[in-house]
Amino acid sequence: MDWIWAGVQSIRNVFSIDSGYRLTDDQVINHFPNHVELTRKDLMKDENGRFIHLDFIPLTFMLPADYNLFVEEFRKNPNTTWIMKPCGKARGIGIFLVNKLSQLKKWSRDTRGIGIFLVNKLSQLRKWSQKTNFTPPTSKDTYVISKYIDNPLLIGGKKFDLRLYVLVTSFRPLKCYMYRLGFARFCTVKYNASVNELDNMFVHLTNVSIQKQGEDYNAVHGGKWTVQNMRLFLEGTRGKEVTDKLFDEINWQTVHSLKAVSGNISNDRHCFECYGYDYIVDDNLKPWLIEVNASPSLTSTTSSDRIMKYRLMNDLINIVIPLVRCLSDVRWNKIPQKEHLGYFDLLFDEELAQQDALNMDKKLGPGGMVRGRKDGSRPSPATWK
Repeated sequence: MDWIWAGVQSIRNVFSIDSGYRLTDDQVINHFPNHVELTRKDLMKDENGRFIHLDFIPLTFMLPADYNLFVEEFRKNPNTTWIMKPCGKARGIGIFLVNKLSQLKKWSRDTRGIGIFLVNKLSQLRKWSQKTNFTPPTSKDTYVISKYIDNPLLIGGKKFDLRLYVLVTSFRPLKCYMYRLGFARFCTVKYNASVNELDNMFVHLTNVSIQKQGEDYNAVHGGKWTVQNMRLFLEGTRGKEVTDKLFDEINWQTVHSLKAVSGNISNDRHCFECYGYDYIVDDNLKPWLIEVNASPSLTSTTSSDRIMKYRLMNDLINIVIPLVRCLSDVRWNKIPQKEHLGYFDLLFDEELAQQDALNMDKKLGPGGMVRGRKDGSRPSPATWK
């Protein structure tokens, strides 16, 4: 059996016709060929090239292509803060906040910074757009700009986000698993929505690669909580019912983000992928999907972090490797034995959900998700397990 661990760029060469390389029945690889359909920040578009509006993803535009649309939206709510991210970067590189359009002039002079930059004046974006002359964007200079979640849930006065690991072994039919040992990443400085703090990366960005540079960074716990501890805290402070609804909603969003791209992904049976999902929870306990990472960091900053990621890789291998023996069978549906799951929980199995739907009542919605409520409101969706 041959285990191939490819990079997010080198995976294209593996499946390139020009390379002449072909995977054998006993080989497995850790990316789908075009995983960027899910993970690139600038690909959340419909067939007309417009960004898809979803109520769990912040309003987003692509710059410079959508500059005029963004200006129109900005003028409707001139006091709103926006966050800009380069489309092909990670670990907080190149991210800045915006609450004046004139602030983009500073960014246009130096696009190599790692810090946060905020904009709230349209004039800043106008100057930047004039400098770029609206040339067709490339992966090097294309940014997405999204409405900033300015009412995050705070714990100890600090902002945090959730990093959750999702394993996908097939997109058609969709089979995915949620890892129970995810974690919350905290900022080292208490949250302050004041415009005077918009440039303070230690207030707004939860990326460990940025926070560990701060004076208040704690190298013992690394500014992290386990998801289990986070859930216990929320159950104690907000109640079990609303906490269960929050995590059900996260599961629902995760499944539907995968289903949204399942038709576009090249579903090679040699492939699997472990995605890093990043969520921010606002003070109403509404989860917002911020981004999906195709290559979540496996480096560790603390001893507990190292143990968790060792378990992650161990459980991932225990699911993927035993199934490789069945690769030669085209009828293989990638259903692992329960003893191989470890800390993974089955999040969604499209085949089993379809079978189960035959025995369910008419209140079930499409895809095996529980949808019915007498009052017609959106329920707390439950993933099929």
